[in-house]
Amino acid sequence: MLVFRQVDNDTIWNEMHTSTASRMAAGSVTELAFRVAKGELKNGFAVVRPPGHHADPSNPMGFCFFNSVAIAAKQLQQKLSASKILIVDWDVHHGNGTQEIFYNDPSVLYISLHRYDNGNFFPGSGGPAEVGSGAGEGFNVNVAWTGGLEPPMGDAETVVMPIAQEFSPDVVLVSSGFDAAEGHPAPLGGYKVTAKCFGFLTRQLMTLAGGRVILALEGGHDLTAICDASEACVSALLGLEEPLPESTLLQTPNANGVLSLQRVLQIQTLLMNPWSTTKKTPFKPGLYASENCPVPKWRSTPRDRAVPQDQQCLRGAWLPHHSPSPKTPPQH
Repeated sequence: MLVFRQVDNDTIWNEMHTSTASRMAAGSVTELAFRVAKGELKNGFAVVRPPGHHADPSNPMGFCFFNSVAIAAKQLQQKLSASKILIVDWDVHHGNGTQEIFYNDPSVLYISLHRYDNGNFFPGSGGPAEVGSGAGEGFNVNVAWTGGLEPPMGDAETVVMPIAQEFSPDVVLVSSGFDAAEGHPAPLGGYKVTAKCFGFLTRQLMTLAGGRVILALEGGHDLTAICDASEACVSALLGLEEPLPESTLLQTPNANGVLSLQRVLQIQTLLMNPWSTTKKTPFKPGLYASENCPVPKWRSTPRDRAVPQDQQCLRGAWLPHHSPSPKTPPQH
């Protein structure tokens, strides 16, 4: 007889199968991470279930029992002496468990891009003011999209990549949830990120850590969307180029995306940035940009210097957008 236990509204523990499946998922991600970190493989994608990024050290949550990516990161630290690990989480839901596990750890940079809606979207955590604590302050970055079902547009080069490049990780782990993809209704995601855009993000991350990138499947409920996005990510890992449509490249971020990114950029600017030798004003919660969008010290590439500072906010941190003539940001 099968015995089921209700963990929360979403999460069921099956006495016969859940433990085995969860351990296999965590073990598979860890094994793949080890082989990539040791140079036996260039990169890889662990197609596993159940997901893990909601699980904290003592509690399962949101379909997650063991936090596979966090376990892999801890094992890399303890057994391979990895000194700097980047975890990027592009699941549409915030990885509250992963954030909690590394919140005080400056050797793990956690960057999450997720739907937030001012804390009204599951799990409710992941606001831009959650930046880490103690030695880990500044090593937790939440790109928290707010504004309902008008998904933000932008590029990973404005927030994610500059911070990641300054951090210069030894290895990159990706909590690769696909519930932001087309095909997920509003309660489960509601955004319409294309498969090719996930491939683009993967290619961006492959420029870090000598290409040592490990993706692990997290959320996603639409099988077609998961398959298409996974194929795009694997194609990127294999070095296959799939250019984005011109219409996507020319899209302008909407007002909600601009506001969300202003908050992230303002907070990161006010922090005493751990990646910069220039000390900044200590972070004060609630102090956000309004009409201006200061760019942190780590934004210093030639491309940035060619664009007026007040126009850089038009480019976000999620989808690629390269406009030949940036427009003036909307007034708020």
